[in-house]
Amino acid sequence: MSAVILVTGGAGYIGSHTVKALTRAGYEPVVYDNLSAGHREAVQTARLIEGDIHDGPRLRQVMRAHRIRAVLHFAAWLSVGDSVKDPRGYYWNNVVGSLSLLEAMAAEGVGQLVFSSSAAVFGEPLETPMAESHAARPTNPYGETKLAVERALPHYERAYGLRAISLRYFNAAGADPDGELGEDHDPETHLVPRAIDAALGGEPLSVFGDDYPSPDGTCLRDYVHVMDLADAHVLALAALERGAATTAYNLGAGRAVSVREVIAAVERVGGRPVPSRVVARRAGDPGVLYASSAAIGRDLGWQLRHDDLDTIVRTAWRWRRAHPQGYRTGAKS
Repeated sequence: MSAVILVTGGAGYIGSHTVKALTRAGYEPVVYDNLSAGHREAVQTARLIEGDIHDGPRLRQVMRAHRIRAVLHFAAWLSVGDSVKDPRGYYWNNVVGSLSLLEAMAAEGVGQLVFSSSAAVFGEPLETPMAESHAARPTNPYGETKLAVERALPHYERAYGLRAISLRYFNAAGADPDGELGEDHDPETHLVPRAIDAALGGEPLSVFGDDYPSPDGTCLRDYVHVMDLADAHVLALAALERGAATTAYNLGAGRAVSVREVIAAVERVGGRPVPSRVVARRAGDPGVLYASSAAIGRDLGWQLRHDDLDTIVRTAWRWRRAHPQGYRTGAKS
């Protein structure tokens, strides 16, 4: 009998791709999502239960009814800029909500968690590429909320035997190569889909600052394909099943790519210009973030399968062209 895995936020971007990877790996995912940002259509064949992570009794009932073996936790707000404007909301949703989930897990004896964390826990880099040992000094509330949950997890292991692996994403990008899943946020904040939308006739792309200490003056980030992230979650879950202790891993491609380089990749792939305009920097945005993912490769055998920027952009372009209104494309009104 396959293990039943609860996936909070499994109707969202990274969560839905991971649900697909879990299913392929022989697990039985149960998606728990309030659909405030996720999409029912993205769940595909998995069971979907509508619910909020702040609802502890509901979480406990679901865990008990479905004999949940482990949890993959994606349910969180994710905008750096919005977190600066609304820190109270981000702490309530990302920290208090996560503690509600941990309380339910401890009460129901569910002892394994893969936590969706972020490179935002690091803040401005002291050295690059950034290894897991790099100092954690977030520059925005979003990063602080992710770090707060990470710091709670070793205490939950000592007190309740709840073991967790935190996966610190750098910049997730791309879409399911099969064309079934993709990125659909409202509003869209991520660079690759925003650049594609601009190329397809949408609003010009806003480039947030061109005075950073980089070769072309724009921010440097590490883009990793969403299906490679999904694979890492399956590997982390398997490691916990083998008895792995609480720890954290970076997930990135290990290269720094500028905003202008992403624009150039979109223009190459799509064969169209990307209209853009430079605007002020966003508060809380570090100038450069890129990873060393050597630890998860060494410990869990994680390897990139989509390690070329044009390949990442190409999958995103195909999804966006086929779904100009996201999952609403083709839906009945």
